Amino acid sequence: MKNKNLQSLKGDRVVWLDVARFFAMFMVVCCHCADPFNFYPGGNPPAEIPLWGALWGSFLRPCVPLFVMITGALMLPVKEETSLFYKKRITRVFFPFVIWSFIYALFPFLTGVMGLDSSILLDIFAYGGDEVTRQSFGAFVEYASDIPFNFPLTAVHMWYIYLLIGLYLYLPIFSAWVEKASERAKLWFIVAWGVASLLPYYCEFGNQYLWGTCSWNAYGMLYYFAGFNGYLLLGHYLRHHDWSKMQLLCYGLPMFVAGYLVTYYGFITMRDLPNPTPEQYELFWTYNSLNVIIMTVPCFMLAKSINVQSLKLQSLLANLTKCGFGVYMVHFFFTGPAVLIARALNIPIPAQIPFAAILAFAVSWLLVAVIYAVIGKKAKWLVG
Repeated sequence: MKNKNLQSLKGDRVVWLDVARFFAMFMVVCCHCADPFNFYPGGNPPAEIPLWGALWGSFLRPCVPLFVMITGALMLPVKEETSLFYKKRITRVFFPFVIWSFIYALFPFLTGVMGLDSSILLDIFAYGGDEVTRQSFGAFVEYASDIPFNFPLTAVHMWYIYLLIGLYLYLPIFSAWVEKASERAKLWFIVAWGVASLLPYYCEFGNQYLWGTCSWNAYGMLYYFAGFNGYLLLGHYLRHHDWSKMQLLCYGLPMFVAGYLVTYYGFITMRDLPNPTPEQYELFWTYNSLNVIIMTVPCFMLAKSINVQSLKLQSLLANLTKCGFGVYMVHFFFTGPAVLIARALNIPIPAQIPFAAILAFAVSWLLVAVIYAVIGKKAKWLVG
């Protein structure tokens, strides 16, 4: 399906997906700028700090789902032979992922070598607590040894790369069904996925086990309709459907507001429990939850409705798409310091998170663009 807002510099670029990628990229940087508000170093923050951390953190939950929907919109159905698809997609993310994971693991040790106080690590990795302030070589070895199995504490944003590689492995298999399925079948899959997105709440507030799950079985009836594969299909499905401005206003806005209210009030309710577990703390912020799904759909359709006419703006968005993976790799070094700058400049607390996000986003983008300018095509091994 092609229309005016699908045209681009080369004639084959889907410009509105570049817009959606900009939304997702900026929102994820903004989300990580909220970490020093939701995980305040030293404890006992001013009341406004956790308030705005919760308000902004809840507002930004569509960030990761948008990335997955973009992947589904672009890649389903898969046209390449499976081995070629794996080689092209997985190698592009694997090497930068490994390199930057080791850099993040090594960083605390380097701060110790440079004689910097360990408190700087809390400013950068606010969520890590005292555990992240270790500057020993042994801590580096511990973090690095985690990487084959999971992300190190100093690079929690790398959780998404493990997910992305898993989605790439799954895509050719899922694609075979998507290519043959009717619109009705796809819709029924999305409905089943929507029901499955309510299961974390049932397990928390109802019974731990449902539909065949038990102490020896975690794979219940709707397990195979759960997870990020639903966002893949949703992105593919919505790529071929448009909303008018009136539909965005009448359907999209109420959906986003309803999802946001559930997300925000659910989050602060669980956060304010006497001793919430990490799972309880994150429950209403879970990306695969119905409240986040209904926030994400209007964001995706809003991006789809934006018709970018300016060739200069199209070129800028295309450059962000080229640099986007690298921005994701490096931005975590800049979000915490950007918040410190916002506070030093006495930016009003409600505006500190977006101000810091603009600063961190711009510096990250500039750094990756410079890497591309200096080493050219070889940059793909470092920043994707």
